[in-house]
Amino acid sequence: MRYGQLVMGPAGSGKSTYCATMQRHGFDDKRLIKVVNLDPAAERFDYQPFLDIRDLIQLDDAMEDEELHYGPNGGLVFCIEYLIEHSDWLRDQLCGVGSDDEEDAPGVEEPDDDYILFDMPGQIELYTHLKAGHDLARLLESWNFRLCSVFLVDSQFMIDGAKFLSGTMAALSVMANMELPHVNILSKMDLLSKGHRGQMDKFLEPDPHALLGEVTNESAWGRKYRKLSETIGMLIEDFSLVRFTPLNINDEENVADLLLMIDNVIQYGEDADVKMRDFDPPDEDDANDDDDGRYYRND
Repeated sequence: MRYGQLVMGPAGSGKSTYCATMQRHGFDDKRLIKVVNLDPAAERFDYQPFLDIRDLIQLDDAMEDEELHYGPNGGLVFCIEYLIEHSDWLRDQLCGVGSDDEEDAPGVEEPDDDYILFDMPGQIELYTHLKAGHDLARLLESWNFRLCSVFLVDSQFMIDGAKFLSGTMAALSVMANMELPHVNILSKMDLLSKGHRGQMDKFLEPDPHALLGEVTNESAWGRKYRKLSETIGMLIEDFSLVRFTPLNINDEENVADLLLMIDNVIQYGEDADVKMRDFDPPDEDDANDDDDGRYYRND
């Protein structure tokens, strides 16, 4: 069994930073976490990908083609669709994970199961309503991957009720479209001011009624569509559909807890064989046998 995270979110939400942080945490924990870059427009990142979509197609290829003439948004969508159409390339590359010719991190043992983070593009419609993200997930599952969708939202964006509802609806769209176990993350918590960090509790354990009070009272639009906002809030509250987990990349305990939560979601390691160890009976020089047959060690 293979395991993976599809790391998604709007542009600038911190997806590549998240992947680099998780990879470094795995290195420190003597655990091998690999990253696949599936963003054809990426220019730089802090991790070393073992597989890069830009070796197959780049955004400039779609934008500069004389027949296509795509812009940046259409070009990103085309590149992911091109990847799915040429899935043999992706499958062949993934089958090489853990090969002997790959240079592993010093002191890190190759795990029994592959664990891969897929760093996706910041084109949110790929996950909210287009088929490309969904089709990619089904492909990976057919190759024996057990997946979790990880959706990042910039915590600096979620600082008032209206933005909270917007981020929540985006998360719901991704959950419905991808049809995968799902985790929502508030990224960039380390960049929040002290005042905004104190406000985040109401978004981590949201009270829709309190948040809707902000939405419906702060503008004429909010007052006009009060019933719509209230219905959305009731949906979120009654079905507990959306919860956000904070991520502070400078807090190692926070990073470890988040990775453990995702591991539990995808049942990472539960298929591994139980490791048994045989123990030899104690030597006569190290133990005394009393009358009832029990052993006492000579310390």
